[in-house]
Amino acid sequence: MRGISLRGLSRTMYSYRKIEIIAMINLSAKIRKEIGRKTVTLKEQGRIPAVVYGHKVKNVLLDVEYQDFQKVYRQTGENSLIELSIEGEKEKRPVLVHEIQKDPVSSKFIHIDFFQASLKEEVEVEIPLVFEGTSLAVKDLGGTLIKNISELKIKALPQNLPHEIKVSIDGLNTFEDRISVKDLILPKEVKVLLKPDEIVVSVVEPQKVEEELAKEIEEKVEDVEKVEKEKKEAEVVEEEKPPAAEGKK
Repeated sequence: MRGISLRGLSRTMYSYRKIEIIAMINLSAKIRKEIGRKTVTLKEQGRIPAVVYGHKVKNVLLDVEYQDFQKVYRQTGENSLIELSIEGEKEKRPVLVHEIQKDPVSSKFIHIDFFQASLKEEVEVEIPLVFEGTSLAVKDLGGTLIKNISELKIKALPQNLPHEIKVSIDGLNTFEDRISVKDLILPKEVKVLLKPDEIVVSVVEPQKVEEELAKEIEEKVEDVEKVEKEKKEAEVVEEEKPPAAEGKK
C-alpha cells in the first residue's frame, strides 16, 4: 500500500487536513450551596449542578444554566477550553469539561465536572477526526471506507488544543491509497501520541471486507473455545487436588 504524496495535490486537496482551533467561549456560573438531594430544586429551575477543580485549585461547587451549557458543549466538547465566569470572581477561569453525568432515561445533563487547566502545563486529549469529501475508490470501485482511527490522541497546552481535525478522503482513488498519522498536518505546538505509520483511513475491496469480517468472527470463536478449554482444565486440576492435610493435634 502507498501513502498519498503531498506533492502535486491541488490547493483544495492540500487543505484537507484542516485544524480548527476555536476561541474560548464564555460560560457563566454561580456559587452553589445546595448539595445532595437539595440539588433537585436546581434542576427544576433549569440549572445543572457542577464543580470546578484542578491542580492546586480548591474545589468550588457551582451551578450553570442548562441551555447555556448545552449550547457551549456542542461547540467545545471535552477538548476545547471554556472561559468560566463565576459570579463574585473578577478573573475568569480557563476550564475543560472533564466529566459529565447524564440521566439514564432522559439523557439530560445532571452534573458537570470542570477541570481548571494551567495554561503552562500540557494536557493529553483525544481530538475527533471529521472525514470529508468523496473517495473514488468507494464511489467508482465499490470499495468500503475503513476508518481505523476516529480520534487522534495528542498532547498540547490547553490554549492550543484543536477542536477537531478535518480529513478529506478525496485522494483515496485506489485500494492502495491510504492516509496515515504522519500525513496529518498539525500545528507545531501539538504533539501526536500515536505512531506515524498508523493508518488513519483507507479503502478496502468488498471481498476483503467480507474476509476480514469472517476472520474476526473466527478469531472470536477461537477465543471463546480457548477460555472454555482453560476453564475445564482448571476444574479438572481442582478436582485432582488432594484434600488439605489437617494440622497436628
